[in-house]
Amino acid sequence: MDNIYPPVYPPSEDSAFLASFVRKLARGKTVDIGTGSGTQAFAAAENNSAESITAVDINPAAVAHVRAKIRQGELDGTIAKGRMTMIESDMFAHLEGELFDTIICNPPYLPDDDRARDIALDGGPAGYEWTERFLEESMTHLVPNGQILMLFSNLTNKDRVDGTLRRLGFAHEILGEMVVGMFERLYVYRIWRNTR
Repeated sequence: MDNIYPPVYPPSEDSAFLASFVRKLARGKTVDIGTGSGTQAFAAAENNSAESITAVDINPAAVAHVRAKIRQGELDGTIAKGRMTMIESDMFAHLEGELFDTIICNPPYLPDDDRARDIALDGGPAGYEWTERFLEESMTHLVPNGQILMLFSNLTNKDRVDGTLRRLGFAHEILGEMVVGMFERLYVYRIWRNTR
């Protein structure tokens, strides 16, 4: 049986695009779901408004990689000791009862490719299933005035994502868009509870 956990997903243009907003907007108690290489968690740590950062991933290789980066950051003084933690978890499974001011996610957002399965990329048969589950689980982990910073692709089905946000009672704004190649467009959303 093939190992379902690939090597750590290397940061790409989507990672840098989301991180540019995370650096400015992360605040309070922050969690990065599906942290991979830790790009978003470390971007959040650059903002002093992010009081604590929890990085979460289901992939043991990612967990080991980010834990090593945290230890190195604490040793060289770029990260305050105890400010960042790494947890191995399937989304929020090991964060029961915890609430966050900022939830960050660069989800796997591409439709599954049965020829080359990769949990870091495959968002479900149609591409949006992982994102829908993430948004549904986020509802019980976001403080009333909290925010979600999330990236996804037009290949995920933007109309479906927007519909899911409405169904769950979320409001959102598009922070940025970026064209990748000939056919893909990336979106970064800031999402919050719709109190109207």
